[in-house]
Amino acid sequence: MTADRPEALAAALARVLGGAEVGALEHLSGGASRETWSFTASSGHGAPRTLIVQLQRPGSERDVEVEASLLQVARTAGVPVPEVVAASMQTEALGTPFLIVTAVAGETIPRRILRNDAFGTARAALPAQLARALAALHAVTPRAVPGLTAPDQVQQCRDALDQLGQPHPAFELGFRWLAANRPADDPPAARRTTIVHGDFRLGNFVVDERGLVAVLDWELAHIGDPMEDLGWLCIRAWRFGGALPAAGLAGYDELFDAYADASGCVVDPAVVRWWEVLGTLKWGIMGIMQVSAHLTGTSRSHELAVIGRRVCENEHDLLVLLG
Repeated sequence: MTADRPEALAAALARVLGGAEVGALEHLSGGASRETWSFTASSGHGAPRTLIVQLQRPGSERDVEVEASLLQVARTAGVPVPEVVAASMQTEALGTPFLIVTAVAGETIPRRILRNDAFGTARAALPAQLARALAALHAVTPRAVPGLTAPDQVQQCRDALDQLGQPHPAFELGFRWLAANRPADDPPAARRTTIVHGDFRLGNFVVDERGLVAVLDWELAHIGDPMEDLGWLCIRAWRFGGALPAAGLAGYDELFDAYADASGCVVDPAVVRWWEVLGTLKWGIMGIMQVSAHLTGTSRSHELAVIGRRVCENEHDLLVLLG
């Protein structure tokens, strides 16, 4: 059920939604692991709703039902997220696992959020809003969402790069630095284990003139160190040309202080830096994996090919981080 068969997708969505009238189907950009569409659905009672469906691409093993459960838990905890409408790991209905959520009005394109005059007030408010959203998520007990895993991300990256069989000396230096500087497991208060969003960055936020409206794209969520989300937010790739390290919006201290105020947990900058290094290395390896999916024909996509061309940027950013 792909972009070349929109009529079949519309008919299948209507069946999934219990015979709703489906219209205004539009293929959206973005999403290396999922194909995304917006559409309207009307049941004959009230105004049509605008919904978003994400169709899992071949090769992805993400459990959309676990993600749907996480969205519902996060929403209850006060994290701004879209409302879940339907989700299934079964392939009979749409040909692949799928997740349907309500559409959220606002802007997601980072360069507009960072540069357009209309978002000046939002830019000032976002660092504290993002910190509060993370604090709310990290306060949720991991037991609330059965099915989330707790991966060893360094080992995952190591295995992935080895399987790709490509030499990348900058990444090898990164692995050595990570091994030599891994944060200690004590004191325990500084090494909490929480639900981690896993892709908390500009591009995955819906923003309006007042600031944060919703956090999107939860497919990489897992159990781990909450400092991972702060480190990922700060890697250079997700600043989109902004001068400031925290999503191009704020300095490290402003973000860390806002998170401490919202969560009651003091941030150790050295731990966040470790995660920033790992995040930079990880995004570089993910770029190789995504272009490989395109080149091997597993998932042909111009977007995946373009991401692969940016691997060298992550190598540069990693070397700068390592000094």
